[in-house]
Amino acid sequence: MSRNNNGWEPRTRLGRMVQNDDVTSMEQALDTGLPLKEPEIVDQLLPGLDDDVLDINMVQRMTDSGRRVKFRCVCAVGNRDGFLGYAEARDDQVGSAIQKAIDVAKLNIIKVDRGSGSWEDRAGGTHSLTRKAEGKAGSVTVEVIPAPMGLGLAAAPTVRSILELAGVQDAWTKSDGNTRTTVNLAKATYNALKNASQSRTPRHAREVQQEVNE
Repeated sequence: MSRNNNGWEPRTRLGRMVQNDDVTSMEQALDTGLPLKEPEIVDQLLPGLDDDVLDINMVQRMTDSGRRVKFRCVCAVGNRDGFLGYAEARDDQVGSAIQKAIDVAKLNIIKVDRGSGSWEDRAGGTHSLTRKAEGKAGSVTVEVIPAPMGLGLAAAPTVRSILELAGVQDAWTKSDGNTRTTVNLAKATYNALKNASQSRTPRHAREVQQEVNE
């Protein structure tokens, strides 16, 4: 029996697979290797997703018809249990910019490779990362380093927000560059977690896709 999300009519192959219950988890959806182009897919597979508006800026641009004002929103979404998305978007209205950023962030969902990679920790946990991760955005570089259980998050507020949405509870972090630029700091943190995630080879994606279609 297929699920319905407020009359959602899937427009993509992955969307139809989700609606028909051929794909029933976010991890399985990512493993298909199919592009994620509909935020409703994430709404179905990760209900109750949290979002955090990290920054809103007014952007002005001169055109032939005069000065145009838009709002740029930086947003992250996550289920606080291993899945994270990030995006920035612009619109004429603040509310529209926020909603647009949330929807795009859902399309950028990744599975964070959590673990207990600190030499001071016991194996088998999912409270930190499996290994050190580094991400860059503009002039900013962010390192996320596995920490033992109970340490907490040694991080700046923006970095902490993203790690919490991803479900990372313990980590050391280090950042370089113009870290006062929220958009670059947030994106560098997201990129670090993305780089730490286990890569899915095309062969593996094909095998999973074949299993789903059978």
